[in-house]
Amino acid sequence: MQDEAAMDRDLPRRPRRRRRVLPVALLLGVLLLLWMYAEARMMPVLRETTVNLAGYPSDTKPLRVVLLTDTHMGGPDQSPARLGRIVAAINGLHPDLILLGGDYKGEPKLVGSAYSREEAAAPLGQLKAPLGVVAVLGNHDHWDDAAAWTALLQGAGITVLRNAAVRRGPVTIGGIDDAYTGHDDVAATLAAAAPLGGPLILLSHGAVPFKRGATPAAPFLAGHTHCGQIALPFIGPLYLPYKHPIRYACGRYDEPGGKTIIVSGGVGTSNLPLRLNAVPDYWLITFRPPGR
Repeated sequence: MQDEAAMDRDLPRRPRRRRRVLPVALLLGVLLLLWMYAEARMMPVLRETTVNLAGYPSDTKPLRVVLLTDTHMGGPDQSPARLGRIVAAINGLHPDLILLGGDYKGEPKLVGSAYSREEAAAPLGQLKAPLGVVAVLGNHDHWDDAAAWTALLQGAGITVLRNAAVRRGPVTIGGIDDAYTGHDDVAATLAAAAPLGGPLILLSHGAVPFKRGATPAAPFLAGHTHCGQIALPFIGPLYLPYKHPIRYACGRYDEPGGKTIIVSGGVGTSNLPLRLNAVPDYWLITFRPPGR
């Protein structure tokens, strides 16, 4: 009888405990979402690295190149004003050359604004470098209208490469079109680069062509992953875009055979205006001759 009485006394306590725990859990959940939203909106981290580039002229000063990817112009986390601040920060570095890694198109994420292509491209037209700005397209740009994005960017003074190449100072930039949507042609890119001479730097929206082993031992620059956008401690990214190798989630990777790939986490977001342990970033890469 005493045990039954004790159980009866316990019954009201359990609902009361649950009623206390639920508000705390909700509060923690809201705080986490606010933290993730703040991380998505923060000014991107500048990451710096140096690459010894085979064939780089020994009598030429090192080349300082900014890699900016995944601007994804769409609210509430990304706006023309925020991208304008990022552009001003990049211009303040006084790079020799600026490379854009695709996915300029954005969309509203849950709530927020949907900006036009013109609004998304306009801040990029303010980028300044002596050797200019060179770009490739991303999957979102192809899903939207690749021809329109090419025309807009070129109208802003940006060279758009779609399986093509261009010489810029001491180097040649080979721009591989987006592999995620099946528009990549590495052979055509390399054929376009061959007559231009100079050491080659490859630019593509994602790392798939590098993973396939179809590229030579040239530095490969990419974005696309957003560093997973949401990454858990000790576990890493919960998701990377389909076909993208988890091996190259984001960062610099030096592989056998002298191959180097640098994957930027980008400055915008996709689907959700949230980031966790995947801060936005852009890169300042200094290319120099080996042995310097």
